[in-house]
Amino acid sequence: MDIKNRIVRFRNHLEENGLSTAVVMLPDHQYYLTGFKALIYSRPIYLVVDIDKSTLIVPGLEELHAIQEAEVDHIEVYYEHPEEVKTDQMTVVREVLSQYSQGTRVGLDLGSAPASLYHFIKNLGFSISDVGEELVRMRYIKDEEEIDMMKKAGELVNLGVKTSIEACMEGISELEIDSKGDLAIYTKASTEYQGATLDLIVMSPSGEVRTTLPHVFSNTRRFERGDAIIHSRQVALNGYRAELERTIFVGEPDDEQKKIFEVATEAQLKALDFIRPGVTAAEVDKVARKVIEESDLGQYAVHRTGHGLGISAHEEPYVRFDNDLDLEEGMVFCVEPGIYVPGIGGFRHSDTVVLRKNGAELITEYPKTLNQLILQ
Repeated sequence: MDIKNRIVRFRNHLEENGLSTAVVMLPDHQYYLTGFKALIYSRPIYLVVDIDKSTLIVPGLEELHAIQEAEVDHIEVYYEHPEEVKTDQMTVVREVLSQYSQGTRVGLDLGSAPASLYHFIKNLGFSISDVGEELVRMRYIKDEEEIDMMKKAGELVNLGVKTSIEACMEGISELEIDSKGDLAIYTKASTEYQGATLDLIVMSPSGEVRTTLPHVFSNTRRFERGDAIIHSRQVALNGYRAELERTIFVGEPDDEQKKIFEVATEAQLKALDFIRPGVTAAEVDKVARKVIEESDLGQYAVHRTGHGLGISAHEEPYVRFDNDLDLEEGMVFCVEPGIYVPGIGGFRHSDTVVLRKNGAELITEYPKTLNQLILQ
């Protein structure tokens, strides 16, 4: 990862806005700026960046991890055992910030930082400005190294979806088909990417009730004849993600299911064909939503057409009706219009696309026509 250039860009932002330093709390922002990510649980990590240096404040159990992986100038540690002096994390934060004069401006990613930290820094005599929006904008456009990792993640997610769908049959459970794809992904990654980390998100809600819940954990429900299933997967390889989703059927769907499936599929295809640099996020959403509205299903399209993807499972820019942002080369999106009709079910395909100079490059693939997604 090009950490040095990212830090330079961020420092330029601090200098241009009269900020002495910034405290970054969102783990995904920290990973973007340092290459370090930990399982935080209840022990927060603080990244402090100023014009000259970067300091990572970590709990003792992450000290060796940070030394091995974090691209920072200094590491400060707070501990949880009485043999050490620094056992209060906020004392360490205070010490790191004490080198800056009271009254100076400190940046904080206000969309992520806890209110308690905001008040703590204010009470030290600093004024606070947001740097979160700048970090979000920095992450809009992916470089080729990031895109290459997302394409590799795309190969893994393709495999996982294929394997899980091939395991679908009447009587098998949502969790069981998820596990089939998980195993295939873990096996391939362990063979081809030594030392890599993986993060898997998978959902397979089934039936007329559960498929109308766009985000719901898989459970032990077993598939029945006539069920629709929304099989949804994300795979992150070394921190970078790809997403692929397909709506499938156990046995022949009824006429109403077929109709709504075809509308959802057409909406996605139209949006994928339209999305490119130079159009706005709102225009892409409008293209998909127009297909759905013309079929009198607009009230059942309850979410945006898509979202940015990269380090985070969902990240800006969002492809929604009120976002007039001009899309640019190097942005990566999931395109996923969905329709959810009570008493009938939910229908959604999702694919991951990289915006290139002349259009969009798909990095996920699996059949999406009706006859290819009916499992007998």
